[in-house]
Amino acid sequence: MVIYGVALLAGCMLVGLIIGDVLGQLLGIDANLGGVGIAMLLLIFVTGYLKSHDHLPESTESGINFWNAMYIPIVVAMAASQNVAAAFSGGMVAILAGALAVVLGLAMVPLLTGKRVEDATPLDARPVSTAQGRTH
Repeated sequence: MVIYGVALLAGCMLVGLIIGDVLGQLLGIDANLGGVGIAMLLLIFVTGYLKSHDHLPESTESGINFWNAMYIPIVVAMAASQNVAAAFSGGMVAILAGALAVVLGLAMVPLLTGKRVEDATPLDARPVSTAQGRTH
């Protein structure tokens, strides 16, 4: 079975990890600084470029979408567990910063979706349909 898109995904991952290691070294941190995020952004940009110039076959695009669906949630979960472990070892300031980031992220959801809380219809105010098709 041929798995399309793996070479592009692997290449972006390698380049992202190398850039993340170099950024970590430049800043004096003994860690990879955003390599996975850089790899995902690189994959998005390269895929968009290839698609806009008609150099991305449909089979390769569907292969990339498959691996994105499999890969990104796993990497995000791994990175999140590492961040939580680092936050607990970093003390109360790191935990508060993480909690603040989560609260601000949740607060941004209505702004990013374009819906206001006031515009939402409460469940009690929605018409209820019956088996005969009448609403009341």
